[in-house]
Amino acid sequence: MQTTDSPGTPREIPAGRDNSEGIALLMGDPKKAIIKLSGPMIIAMFLMSTYNIVNAIWVAGLGSDALAAVGFITPIFMILIGVGNGLGAGVASVISRRIGAKDKTAADNAAVHAILITLILSVVLTIPLILFTGPIVHLFGAGEISGLATEYGQVIFLGMILILFTNVAYAILRAEGDAKRAMYVMAASSILNMILDPLLIYTAGMGIAGAAWGMIISLVVVSVVLLYWFFVRRDTYVTLSYKAFSWDRKTIRDILGVGLPASFEFFLMAILAIFINGLLVATAGTDAVAIYTAGWRVVFFAVIPLIAISTSVSSVAGAAYGARQFAKLRTVHTFSVSLGIAISLVISALTFLFARQIAVIFTYSPDSAHLAPEIAAFLATMCFFYPFIPPGIMSGSVFQATGKGMSSLVLSVLRNLVFIAFFAYLFGVVLGFGEHGIWWGIFAGDIIGGTIAYLWARAYISRLIANG
Repeated sequence: MQTTDSPGTPREIPAGRDNSEGIALLMGDPKKAIIKLSGPMIIAMFLMSTYNIVNAIWVAGLGSDALAAVGFITPIFMILIGVGNGLGAGVASVISRRIGAKDKTAADNAAVHAILITLILSVVLTIPLILFTGPIVHLFGAGEISGLATEYGQVIFLGMILILFTNVAYAILRAEGDAKRAMYVMAASSILNMILDPLLIYTAGMGIAGAAWGMIISLVVVSVVLLYWFFVRRDTYVTLSYKAFSWDRKTIRDILGVGLPASFEFFLMAILAIFINGLLVATAGTDAVAIYTAGWRVVFFAVIPLIAISTSVSSVAGAAYGARQFAKLRTVHTFSVSLGIAISLVISALTFLFARQIAVIFTYSPDSAHLAPEIAAFLATMCFFYPFIPPGIMSGSVFQATGKGMSSLVLSVLRNLVFIAFFAYLFGVVLGFGEHGIWWGIFAGDIIGGTIAYLWARAYISRLIANG
């Protein structure tokens, strides 16, 4: 297989390093690519989400205060994940577009730039977050459980570099069509985490800090495997090495042009979570935050297939855009939205039917048993908005894949800070429906935001096709 260092200059890729199957998949039938790339990611993300739920179950055994403490750290953790996923989205977009354009050298260079950015951000952010965890959670309204939240959060923030690196590494593998290998390490991290949590929380007597250390240890193991693949075995399509690096401002702009808006989208979700937590505390107390924290983990579990499909959309759409095959973008968008809605309808029905049984999982201890009816009510409400998620999430992925990070960000601002926040406040506070009103506000805002995203994406794709 050949690629180019610059237009018209072919360069041989060493045997065993071309990942020809993954590249052929990206450049072939987009429907087939979406299905094949989504499958491994669904499995991996299901395991990751299972870990999140299992983690919440073990933490719930420490009481509702511990569960709420995790809820107060969750918005900050979402920001960290957002930075990692944002950088991943940026590098995946750049790599897939350059693969589509058959420019391997530029793809390698983008990957090395992403790793360097990861190291710089880790150094800049880790120490301040550890030092100011206490004041931050107190500002968020943690009150008397600030100590528990701080204990948990400081350990989480210690693993900043691991969180960022693994997210970027997963994105590099997905960008070159190697979803299976990404699945292996993501699954291994989740399984190891589930094993470590009860041992550290209860057997070792570490309490809530044990849950955080379980995550850190699992990320260390996974990072070692990823480093082995990239720097020792060296059998990926993208090459990470000093020789592959050439400082390029355009590459930085391309990565950050998608990565910063994508990261900021997660920051917006964190701001929304803080806002929702504040509304819940004001209308129903900290128990409402515990209910929302437990229930939202189930919601995230339910939408895992949609997130997995959206990650495949980023790679497939990016390769199509790089190859200037714009008609494929319409196929990618239409098929991914349709597939997502079909899956969502099934998940909605299952969630509604088994809401009470699911709620029991989080309320097995005497200290949290009183939360069961409200967690079940939350799940029965939230399942109605699942089918409205695909139009928004798939449209955002198309914009990110084609380098239009700001368009995706604008859509996220409209959805989170305008529609969801507005309707949650309107229904929960102004109209006096309390925490149930806040839940329905999230539902209403998501529907409106997703509809606007879908229409905008269709118009954008039509313009690309018309302009050729």
